[in-house]
Amino acid sequence: MSMEWFNRVTSELQDHLNSICEEYDQIGQMTIDQSAKHPRVEFFVETEGNERDYFCTLLFDPHNEEFYVETFDYEFEQPARIILADIEDVIDAVHDSFHDFINGDSDMFVAVDEVEDDDDEIDNEADYLLEADDGEEYYVGEILEDDDETIFKEVEIEWETPEVTAFQIEDEVEVTYQFGVVSATGNGVLQRVNRYWSEDNEFYKEESTLSFTKEEASTIIAMIASNMDKMSSYEDL
Repeated sequence: MSMEWFNRVTSELQDHLNSICEEYDQIGQMTIDQSAKHPRVEFFVETEGNERDYFCTLLFDPHNEEFYVETFDYEFEQPARIILADIEDVIDAVHDSFHDFINGDSDMFVAVDEVEDDDDEIDNEADYLLEADDGEEYYVGEILEDDDETIFKEVEIEWETPEVTAFQIEDEVEVTYQFGVVSATGNGVLQRVNRYWSEDNEFYKEESTLSFTKEEASTIIAMIASNMDKMSSYEDL
């Protein structure tokens, strides 16, 4: 069994999707889970209330080294797989699923350059999260008030990786990380998102961001690597 093909595709997938689809670039996100027997890549948009609407799940069979999506064969009345032989097939499958999803909920999403100076439309725009900027709230267009003029704050981070799942217990906790580079300064940004559910099944989301220079990166990596044996795992707590 090999994960080489999985790692190669997932490392390039976000950039390919962003480049071929402006709408996906604005609101589409992905997360990677390698802990499952068949690793998966899930695609979603974030809406009001920090909830995720998933529109596509890619699965990877490490034994056969192939991507697939699950479907249902109504003729034979049983689950079926659609094998995605190369990265172009993978991109097409995700892209088609995204637009099927958007077309079904087209009134939910408004591109930044389509928003007019109308209070109702602006309020609706501010409800939909996009990606991180500086550790605060993150939106497709974040609304700022400046001398009674409404302006949209441009996102300044170029995300170099998708949101990667570092730890997960289903319906309890999920911790993800994402690495990006600040366009204006070239500094690195590591965003941590902790999603968890209370005993009352209430959903919570905590975000934190670490910004650092290239010179600091090697020191951070070395400090973590040399002290990992002193740390406790989640099961030990």
